[in-house]
Amino acid sequence: MLNKGITLRGIEVFEALARTGSVAQAAQATGLSQPAVSQQMRNLEAAIGAELVDHTRRPMRLTQAGQMFLRRAGSALSELRQAQSEVTIMDLAHLDALNLGVIDDFDDDLTPRLATILGDSLTGCRFRMITAGSNELAQALRDKTLHMALSAQIDTKLDSVLEHPLARDPFIILTPADTPEDATALLANATELPFLRYAEDQLIARQIESYLAQQSHQLPARFEIGSHLALMAMVARGIGWTITTPLGYMRAARFHDRLSAHPLPAQSPARTISLFAGAEWSGPVPRDIAQTVRQLMQTHMIAPAIAKLPWLAEGFHLLEDQPQIRE
Repeated sequence: MLNKGITLRGIEVFEALARTGSVAQAAQATGLSQPAVSQQMRNLEAAIGAELVDHTRRPMRLTQAGQMFLRRAGSALSELRQAQSEVTIMDLAHLDALNLGVIDDFDDDLTPRLATILGDSLTGCRFRMITAGSNELAQALRDKTLHMALSAQIDTKLDSVLEHPLARDPFIILTPADTPEDATALLANATELPFLRYAEDQLIARQIESYLAQQSHQLPARFEIGSHLALMAMVARGIGWTITTPLGYMRAARFHDRLSAHPLPAQSPARTISLFAGAEWSGPVPRDIAQTVRQLMQTHMIAPAIAKLPWLAEGFHLLEDQPQIRE
């Protein structure tokens, strides 16, 4: 039996504080006020009988007791979030068919989990899931060969499609792990390390080029790569540097020991990851799928990314579900 004062909310606050080192950022992550975050921590430490965080340091650091508690508490929260994802969708058995497209950024981790959850709920339903880039998914929505798509926010016209925003995915710089150049020098083309571009037909390429143009950064067009993992491999080998997002970084886990991630020096732009559904799907089904994806993203993408790169906490996060019609 847990000691009185050890609550799920308190553990969530502790995890957020351990991840960010800041009461303000923990408040933002949990949706609480800063005094409420401080009170939750006082209650948790009193219940455990040990100081979990060194409150005198900025950013705050975990004590030895805090590090031990976080290992167990983090695993428990991950299991609870996964359980919540798996029981969220309970009313899909009535569907005859569901055609769902998923952005290829999710291929390695989230897509298999989502397919399993949906497969358990879609009894008697013809279920089709495809993986593709955002532009292909947008066209499939227009052609009505897909009912829904998990995609980066589409910058072209969609007819009467309902958009459920899921997460903010900011742009970041990736360099080889041993490169001495800083972000400012790279963007000014003041180094010998070349810029590696995504292929121009990809949506992310257009978004990155738009940012570079707005900031008046002129980078030579020497490399253009259509495969995300090939691009990450080239950075890891020291061939050049690139601009991607935390989702792109997490997708390249095999190269993490040879990559270094940096924030953009100016206010970082971001793409939005959303669930798009045809207007005829305006009921609870897309809302429930969106909520499940949020839980999966937080547990398996956002939290691990911020654990590796704590400076991502402010920009890489879930978005409130405020669906809107895209015309």
